[in-house]
This record gives sequence, structure tokens and C-alpha cells, in this order.
Amino acid sequence: MVEASPLFFIPDWPVPANVRAAISLRLGGSSSGAFTNNNMALHVGDDQQNVIANRQALTLALNLSEDPHWLNQVHGTNISYAPDRQPDVAADGSFSDQSGFVCTVMTADCLPILLCNYAGNQVAAVHAGWRGLANGIVAEAVSRFTTDSPIMAYLGPAIGPDTFEVGADVYHHFISRVKGLRYKQQIENAFVPNPRTPGRYFANLYTLGRAALSRSGVTEVYGRDECTFSNPERFYSYRRDSITGRNASLIWLTSG
Repeated sequence: MVEASPLFFIPDWPVPANVRAAISLRLGGSSSGAFTNNNMALHVGDDQQNVIANRQALTLALNLSEDPHWLNQVHGTNISYAPDRQPDVAADGSFSDQSGFVCTVMTADCLPILLCNYAGNQVAAVHAGWRGLANGIVAEAVSRFTTDSPIMAYLGPAIGPDTFEVGADVYHHFISRVKGLRYKQQIENAFVPNPRTPGRYFANLYTLGRAALSRSGVTEVYGRDECTFSNPERFYSYRRDSITGRNASLIWLTSG
């Protein structure tokens, strides 16, 4: 990981030279209180002018030719086509095969997944909470890639397995959708029973994300498994704070 600015960091992965990616930090922005400092979300109760200022500062710092493609995220599996320029479309991922259009997702514990093919002509950003992962959002995003070029992935900051406690309903939601012994074992490995509370599990979003990627044929996966819950200076966390902001994960193609 290369720290590029107080506002964001650049993911460390071997993407083609014309592919850019960044993940915002909660440092250096205009927001205050529960949203201190660099909140990217308009829907969480922050002052809208502060959010707009934060977004504009990020756009300027990244030297973007287009505003990021902001989504209305609903924990579904819809993938928006960024070049359509649909503002706040209900989707939990975006895809682009044209330069300048910035695929963007916001997170505060859910797993952001950035995708890029080796040819450097198709990219996607995915908001992967447990519902999206269980219901196939990764496969939906990967299906948008239409070339034979292999795909690589970067897993951004998400809540870690020591702090993400879920009920048996979440565990069974995943297990009920498993087909194939190998994938079932991957899912089993992502859930550790809480020894102090029967019927509760600690879930590993990173393991679930890698399992979904592997099932979709994506085996080259990068990222640091950095926990949002445990890093309040850098990342927002809904589980930790309830009322809080959102970090943004962005990926886009350039013309050269």
C-alpha cells in the first residue's frame, strides 16, 4: 500500500499502467462530529455541503476528468454501467469499459472489491456486504467482463473477523446456497462459532470475498485485510459507531 495523500491511499497491486484506483481515508475533509473528517456519503445525516466539499476535494486530488459514479447502495446485486451517467442509481457495483468514468462504492465495514482485467480495458467496483456476497454480487460483477483477459481483484478495508459477529441466520443463508464440496469448505472456514454465545459466529468477509471470487474464476487477489472497526483514525465503521460516515473505493481507466 502506498500512501499518496491525507485524503486517500493507492492500492498496491499490479494493474496495467492505464488503470487507476484509490480508497479514501477519513482524514483531511470538511465534516465534523460523528462524520469527522472526510465523509463521502450524502445519506447518513452529515451536512450536505460538507459532503459535497469532501467529494470535490477528492475529485481534484485524484485529477479526475469525470465526477465519480456515486450509487444508491441497497445491499443488492445490481451492477450499474458507469458510462450511462445515471446519478444515484440503485446498485451495489459499477462497471466501465471506457476511459474517464470512475466506478465508485462507499463502505463503512462492508467489503469493497475492485476488479480489473489484465488487458486494462475493463474495471469494476463492488460493495460486498454479507447479503451481496451470499446472493451473488461478485459473480454478477465478473459476468460484466466480456473479454478473455484474466481478472485480478483488490480487497479494500472491511470489518475484520475478530469483530464481525453475526447470527446463525447469516451462516445458514450462506450454507443454503452452497453447491460443491470445495466451496462449502471455504464458506465453513469463514465462520467461527463464538464460544461464549451459542448460535453466534464471527464471520470473515475477506474469506467470503475470496471464496466468491474463486468461484467466479478470479484467483489473483490482493489487499491487506485491514479492519475498519479497529482503525477509527482511518476508516468509518457502522458496527463501531452506528452514526458515521463512509469511505469511498474508486477505480477507473485512463486514456494512456
